[in-house]
Amino acid sequence: MGQTVLEVRHLSKSFGANPVLKDIDFRVSAGDVTCIIGASGSGKSTLLRCINLLETPTSGDILFHDKKINSKGVKASEYRTHVGMVFQSFNLFANMTVLENCMVGQTKVLGRSKEEAKQNAMKYLEKVGMAPYINARPRQISGGQKQRVAIARALAMEPELLLFDEPTSALDPEMVGEVLAVMRDLAREGMTMIVVTHEMAFARDVSNHVVFMADGVICEEGNPKDIFENPQQARTKEFLTRFLEG
Repeated sequence: MGQTVLEVRHLSKSFGANPVLKDIDFRVSAGDVTCIIGASGSGKSTLLRCINLLETPTSGDILFHDKKINSKGVKASEYRTHVGMVFQSFNLFANMTVLENCMVGQTKVLGRSKEEAKQNAMKYLEKVGMAPYINARPRQISGGQKQRVAIARALAMEPELLLFDEPTSALDPEMVGEVLAVMRDLAREGMTMIVVTHEMAFARDVSNHVVFMADGVICEEGNPKDIFENPQQARTKEFLTRFLEG
C-alpha cells in the first residue's frame, strides 16, 4: 500500500434541498487507479468536482497529503497545480493552437518561461501522439485528438493526481480506444488517477480499485476482480449485469 495521497471523509453535497452526495468516505494511495462507476445521476461527477474544488462540499473533509484543502485559506488554484482534471468536453481554448493550449497553464500558473513550457508541452504531446498537430486549432482535429491534447495539457502541469470525468463519453465509438490507450499507458507508468467512467472493461482491467456509486452513496468498493466477479450488494449485481450483458 503506497502513501495516502487523497482522503475523502464524510463528504456530503446538496444543491438546495437536493442531496447529491451523502457521507462519502474513500482514500487514494500513490499509484492507485481508482475507477468510479455507477448509473448516470449517481453523483460520480459531482464527487470529482468536489475533489477538484469546482464545487464546494456542503460538509465533510477532503485531505491532500493530510492537509484539509476545503477550508478557508487554501488557494484552489495552488491546489489544482497538484491535482489535474480532464473533462468530458475537452475544454480546450478554441482561439489557441494545440501547442499553445498545452503551454498557457505552465506560463500563467506555474511561471515557467515560454521556452521551458514549450519543451514540456512537446514532451507530453509526443507522449499522446499529438506532436504532428501542434499548429492545429481545436476545430481542425477530431474529438479523440482533442481529448488526447486535453490529457497532454493536464500532464504538462506535472500533477501528482489526475482526475478524469467520463473522458470518452463525448467521443464517437471509434475514437474511444485511442484515448483509453493513452490512459492505460499512464496507469502502467504509475500515474495516480481517479476515473469516472462507463467503460467497464477499462475499470475491470486497468484499475486496482473500483468504487460503485448509486443515489449519492458508495454502495460497494474493492478490487476489480471482487467487484466484477463477486459483487456483494444487490444494486452492484444489477448494475453490472445490465452493463456486461449490454
